[in-house]
Amino acid sequence: MDVRSVQSIAAIITNQRDAVSGGAPIFFVQDDEERQRVAFLIGRLLDGMVHDLGNGIFIVVKY
Repeated sequence: MDVRSVQSIAAIITNQRDAVSGGAPIFFVQDDEERQRVAFLIGRLLDGMVHDLGNGIFIVVKY
């Protein structure tokens, strides 16, 4: 089993302004389609892994 530790959360992408806060860059989008498009674009640009938390929030993490 390949277990990797998260080095940092590189970005948070959501359309729910009241659901997130913190030290990582937060990108607010208009709808679900834009949320997914922006998350995967940022993931590619930062060479990170995109994770859907299932509550309207995507995070991009660096391993």
